[in-house]
Amino acid sequence: MSSSKKTDIKELTNDQLVLWLENKDLEPYRAAQILKWIYLRQADTFDIMTDVGKEIRELLSRHFSIARLEKARIETSQDGSKKYLFKLNDGKYVESVLIPEKDHYTLCISSQVGCAQGCRFCLTARGGFVRNLTRGEIINQVRDVSKCLDDSKRLTNIVLMGMGEPLANYSNVVSAVNTITDSDTGLGFSSRRLTISTAGLTPKLSDLGRDTTVNLAISLNATDNKSRNMLMPINRKYPLEKLLDACAEYPLKPRRKITFEYTLIKGVNDSIKDAKRLVKLLRPIRAKINLIPFNAYEGSEFNRPEESVILSFKEILNKNNYTAIIRHSKGQDISAACGQLSANLMRDA
Repeated sequence: MSSSKKTDIKELTNDQLVLWLENKDLEPYRAAQILKWIYLRQADTFDIMTDVGKEIRELLSRHFSIARLEKARIETSQDGSKKYLFKLNDGKYVESVLIPEKDHYTLCISSQVGCAQGCRFCLTARGGFVRNLTRGEIINQVRDVSKCLDDSKRLTNIVLMGMGEPLANYSNVVSAVNTITDSDTGLGFSSRRLTISTAGLTPKLSDLGRDTTVNLAISLNATDNKSRNMLMPINRKYPLEKLLDACAEYPLKPRRKITFEYTLIKGVNDSIKDAKRLVKLLRPIRAKINLIPFNAYEGSEFNRPEESVILSFKEILNKNNYTAIIRHSKGQDISAACGQLSANLMRDA
């Protein structure tokens, strides 16, 4: 059986691997041994699993692979950011971005090839939706980038803010996230340092609060339905009132807040009135705000506001006791906009 036709073993959860082993009359505890080799020791073959019997290793090798994503392109910015373009087994492409912080790295990963949400300011939306990523393809972005680092312990934060809408690929995302945060048979990241960002698939929010303990980020980007309808078509189905009611009911751990991402776009949502409306909208919610000045790309109809406008917007939020941080885009000397590296490759092909 060729490796390309074998199932990547990371597509199986711990429970599924236990069941597979039991069906082969093998001890269920072997699953934990195998998965620790894969996730904690970054094993690429079953042969090196020295505490697993040779017969079992040969059986695993006949049925499974331990896949890596193909790195089609890597771009490195002057600020240390790295953008990875991964080629999947079916020839599709997906992106991940490694972002250096003061004392750690944050990795932004994707959940879909393309996106169906059609947000007007987003480059990924222009390519449309292709397919969901599998559980293994989501995990592999974290596992493979971690393997590339000189000090993998510096990679502490994971955000699902790359290509795609995570809650539209709910079961695969939650399954992957549970493995990424599993300290026994997974990658061992803290759930407090993993964030799922959504454009606002409101019915899935209660499920997410029930099924995970990770952080929630809402891509808000407007303070009235008319503007948000124009920027984010999902708002026509789940308007601000429904979205914010669901956020107010979202189960939060003590001292945690929902992050609201607000992309500031010149002349669209950056006025003083917008800032004051945002203050009122978020009053019922334990919230913090990331202000993201629009990162212009070739062919975009939108522009970045002047720095004075950005600072005035932030000042209003701060004066009303909100934690508001300006998230300046990193990697501006590379294909920094989400979907841009993939789009460039498609254009150059």
